[in-house]
Amino acid sequence: MSTVHSNLVHPDKALFEGERPFPVIPACEHFAGSEKLITKALELQDKLGPVFDISCDCEDGAASGREREHAQMVARLIAGPQNKHGMAGVRIHDYSHPHWRADLDILIPGCGERLAYVTLPKPTNAAQVKEMVGHIQALCRQHGIAREIPVHVLIETHGALREVWDIAATPWVQVLDFGMMDFVSGHHGAIPASCMRSPGQFEHELLRRAKSEMVAAALAHGVVPSHNVTLDLKNTYQTYQDALRARREFGFLRMWSIYPAQISAIVDAMKPDFSEVEDAANILLAAQAASWGPIQYQGELHDRATYRYYWELLQRAHLSGASMPEAAKTAFFA
Repeated sequence: MSTVHSNLVHPDKALFEGERPFPVIPACEHFAGSEKLITKALELQDKLGPVFDISCDCEDGAASGREREHAQMVARLIAGPQNKHGMAGVRIHDYSHPHWRADLDILIPGCGERLAYVTLPKPTNAAQVKEMVGHIQALCRQHGIAREIPVHVLIETHGALREVWDIAATPWVQVLDFGMMDFVSGHHGAIPASCMRSPGQFEHELLRRAKSEMVAAALAHGVVPSHNVTLDLKNTYQTYQDALRARREFGFLRMWSIYPAQISAIVDAMKPDFSEVEDAANILLAAQAASWGPIQYQGELHDRATYRYYWELLQRAHLSGASMPEAAKTAFFA
């Protein structure tokens, strides 16, 4: 517990005692498929700091017939010294692929203690997700891994969207990812290809419905909603604008990157404004000094409900490397 004085209670204990807090994780997850690209991503993570996760791709990254070797390579990198921040996860093969179990059979014993998360692609119903999560849990018990490995689920089929509330309620699920390209393809031309890009991806009614439903289900179950990629790799301003719209209009708290230049654009768009961070810091410092009872700040009443909001905001700001008052850094993140 980090406090300025020993008699001051940290917000994690004061606000969430006996409850599971909402996951506060980086706002960007960067995909890398090959050993070369994963290694480069780990080097970039070390350079920029722990402001983004790395998703090592065993699905599209593995050449056909070499799935086992690819999974072994990923396990080695995640368990190795280059993964300094312990912020590398993995996307395995989908439920219909014969290698999804083998992926987990390699990864869980090979790097389960350091695996940031496991992403499950293309489920068509909640039962598939539950079976895959059950296999992860069984492997953890078998290999003496006591920690809960977070599970991320891609919502990119009609069936997954139909059962998204059940999927979000599944134990160990931490993130729901929206899979734009597969979802559009699954509409057989009813949604034009232009809607895989902006502005169509935010304006077509079928996509607005899908994104809104997924985000609502995620947030209702204490799960982080993550937005799809920006296909334009070189235009970082487009990535920034997409992340900003996803955050402000739909409530997404995280977004995928598929090109190194996209990472900073996503982090910058998703992190709270400094004015919000400053207010959060001042409110929480005053609340801590008042033993987390009600306070007044700039003529407004604040209590535990708003304290939780501002504590989550301050944690996201800290993860994104945003500036904040030194007193708050010392009190809450020392």
